[in-house]
Amino acid sequence: MASRRNRTIDMPAPYLRRIWLDPSRIDDRAAYPFCLPFLHDDFELSFDRSITIIAGENGTGKSTLLEGIAVLAGYDEAGGGKGYMPVDHSEAIEKMGGQLSKALRASWLPKITNGWFFRAESFFSVARYQDKVNTEVIPGVPMGIPPDYLSHSHGEGFLRFFEERCQKQGIFIFDEPESALSPSRQIEFLKLLRRMERSGICQVIMATHAPMLMAYPGARLLRLTKYGLEPVAVEDTDHYRLMREFWADPKTFVATMLEE
Repeated sequence: MASRRNRTIDMPAPYLRRIWLDPSRIDDRAAYPFCLPFLHDDFELSFDRSITIIAGENGTGKSTLLEGIAVLAGYDEAGGGKGYMPVDHSEAIEKMGGQLSKALRASWLPKITNGWFFRAESFFSVARYQDKVNTEVIPGVPMGIPPDYLSHSHGEGFLRFFEERCQKQGIFIFDEPESALSPSRQIEFLKLLRRMERSGICQVIMATHAPMLMAYPGARLLRLTKYGLEPVAVEDTDHYRLMREFWADPKTFVATMLEE
């Protein structure tokens, strides 16, 4: 059964085609995350390309949405691959997007059981978890070689992880992958995205604040606001406009912003 679930599927991405909110599965509309303004009863999101990029300000719900999709796809809301549980949630007081998955429905063609949910804020925990499980003595399971991403600089560890874990068939969910990447390393990440896209077997759903990543050619770029999701050109995002003003006159821009 396991080998059948993990077999290579002879179909191109995207595999997750649509998600939508089922209001009948919501007990309390005032509770998080269902109180988020974009989660109207008619909320839905379609995926018609292998790479979907979501932009938006802090607090709009990008991470919550990605966490909900990730749990719906079978990942732990703290990140990782199938079967990973890198963080103990039993005593957590924060509310995470995994609750959203209980009210989401999905359309797959077909459902993919492989991939990864990458969260910048939990990368350390996931990397430590990988090192640990590869050195544990488990009857019937051979020990592995710890990947040891943490012996590198933060950014280099990110890139090494992306190169090694994110090119097989699957659905890959990236929450702010640029957080440890310099501009030149963001270009390396874009090259990885290109390889993933050209493979035809990788679906990527990504949230980012980086205009450079938003500009990936051919991706579906969406802006998340309290009104919902809408297609947007990178030049029309607040992120791009702010950076354009900065680069036009950095010193004057910063001085002006500090006076506001």
